[in-house]
Amino acid sequence: MGPRGSSATVGTMRIRHTVAAVLAVALTTAGCGSSDSGDDPVEATPSSATASSTTTATTTEATATATSATCGDELLARLTLRQKLAQLLNVGVTGAADAQAIVESEQIGGIFIGSWTDASMLSERLVPQVAAQSALPLMVTIDEEGGRVSRVGALFGPDPSARETAQTMTVDETYRMAFERGQELKSLGITVDFAPDVDVSSQPDDSVIGDRSFSDDPEIVTQYAGAYARGLLDAGIMPVLKHFPGHGSASGDSHTGAVTTPPIEQLQQSDLVPYRSLVSPEVGVMLGHLAVPGLTDGLPASISPAAVDLLRSGAYGGPAFGGVIFTDDLSGMRAITDTYDITEAVEAAMVAGVNQALWLTTAEVPAVLDHLEQVVADGTLSPEWVDESVRTVTRAKGALDC
Repeated sequence: MGPRGSSATVGTMRIRHTVAAVLAVALTTAGCGSSDSGDDPVEATPSSATASSTTTATTTEATATATSATCGDELLARLTLRQKLAQLLNVGVTGAADAQAIVESEQIGGIFIGSWTDASMLSERLVPQVAAQSALPLMVTIDEEGGRVSRVGALFGPDPSARETAQTMTVDETYRMAFERGQELKSLGITVDFAPDVDVSSQPDDSVIGDRSFSDDPEIVTQYAGAYARGLLDAGIMPVLKHFPGHGSASGDSHTGAVTTPPIEQLQQSDLVPYRSLVSPEVGVMLGHLAVPGLTDGLPASISPAAVDLLRSGAYGGPAFGGVIFTDDLSGMRAITDTYDITEAVEAAMVAGVNQALWLTTAEVPAVLDHLEQVVADGTLSPEWVDESVRTVTRAKGALDC
């Protein structure tokens, strides 16, 4: 798809600049930071292992909600409903022009740099100029796991797959590798990495998870994925654990059709083990398009209220999670697209309680926002949830320090 917005009229451009100006005033009045400098907003998040483990042990969703009752109220009061909803979208871009157009027109909360994105956006260091068009800090996400899932290997050199890493490197070496990669991502303007993969799997290397998994031993996954996540955090990048509640022993590939995991009782014994140690307020979590017997009632976890509640409550034996929850891609994976169009899928994800709806192209953003505004108007999605979700997202991006 080509860049959008190249034929905008003068009137449209004025509207775009007005949207940005309104958000800028709101951000300044709320006493929050700006992304105009191109600095990575995630850097303000505590990232030491000690802080992570201490906070993890004491944070609950109820506490997070209570303490945020007044956090960001001035900012929220100055945002329209559409601007709030835009903060909950993370969409793939074809290049810098496409990204800049959607940031200017809708002040979208996040962009996703994929395998199809023009490589010059990274090689020519164009992300900061895109982020400068956003009055609120822009979340810039990428899939950089190492191995066959890499977007910057050609630029900085390849990293091994997770499985090869666990077989050939120490935990400390893994931390250092992730820290170095995180610094490289940060230098490009990336703020969030959809890594590490914490799936527990013995699948063949070239299967859907395969060598993306560190091991079929949940304790080894915990050690190595934990080191990788700490490395990213200490470099100023938010890691995102995936694919909750566990893709490693599931049947099928969600890119090509429906996927079913073993029953939730079995996931408790293996797939969910790493999350018990690794979930903390400093990381994000991505939900897979996984039907889980005994939990999701046939729905993919990415749009399942029960899956979100399991993570939020910590009922799987881990800490309650108050951070950012992402969907897996909602537009290019048939586990979703065989049943839902993009407006329906985003609605279902948000009704389930997900904070960031992820998909691959910018063209649908206006229609999705139109639809979400109607979903709020008819009471399907509450304004209170929207506000709380915006707080969660903007806090993770460094726009709120409370």
